[in-house]
Amino acid sequence: MPDEPDAGDSPPLPDQPPGRRRGGGPTPHDSVFRRVFGVPANAASQLRAVLPPDLAGRLDLGRLAPVPGSFVDEALKWRHSDVLFTAPLDGRGAFVYVLVEHQSSDDPLMAFRVLRYITRVWDQYEREHPRARRLPAVIPLVVYQGPGRWASPVQLLDVIDLGPGGRQAVQSWLPRFEFLLDDLTRAGEDQMLARELTPAALVTLLLLKTARGNPQVTADLRRWAGHLRAVLDSPGGSEAFIVLLTYIELVSDAPVGELRDLAALLGPRTQRRRM
Repeated sequence: MPDEPDAGDSPPLPDQPPGRRRGGGPTPHDSVFRRVFGVPANAASQLRAVLPPDLAGRLDLGRLAPVPGSFVDEALKWRHSDVLFTAPLDGRGAFVYVLVEHQSSDDPLMAFRVLRYITRVWDQYEREHPRARRLPAVIPLVVYQGPGRWASPVQLLDVIDLGPGGRQAVQSWLPRFEFLLDDLTRAGEDQMLARELTPAALVTLLLLKTARGNPQVTADLRRWAGHLRAVLDSPGGSEAFIVLLTYIELVSDAPVGELRDLAALLGPRTQRRRM
């Protein structure tokens, strides 16, 4: 497996709200996702919450380590963000690949795209391990934040154009692949709050789910005031808090005055971070 890399510098947040920008740098969704879930502790808490228990138990998530870079097609970086980690699986090296889909609707070909990204992970592994005779497992998780529920296939076989008879006849010779899906639109606020997540991971998922174009987001934030303070009190919390606050200002329609009042409610330290 690749050596454990340093987290490195994360891409800066853009200085203007680009919305669904096609090219020209990271979107706010990409930036907040990579900055927060690029931290292994945050990613590990999300994986423990959404992976099947048997799989999560077999992964040594305490040794989750980030792998730098992205495997997303350049033309799709405006709608997909990704992070890759290594972690032992039953004592063997494995990858965990987390992809966030932040478009307004789901992607009918996502199963194919995820398979493509996984083969790129294997391509990189083969270049780094030219004598390898086996490939490490790659566990794919897609986090979806769109306003409508995910309706597209999660299994590759379901996006191949076949009738029932043809599928039965040829499926043994077709790739069999399925990705795990965390559809945030199907999780209510109480369900999200019940997840055993780090404060930064919890607030980020709540904001990915609710902040975009929301003029009432400060009302949500007031309910989550304790979690926001917990972000500040956690290791690296000051930077995470700034990233989250910047994301809110970029993607929501909340009046600036309300955000200022919220910072005052959270206390002097929050006001200093906001400034």
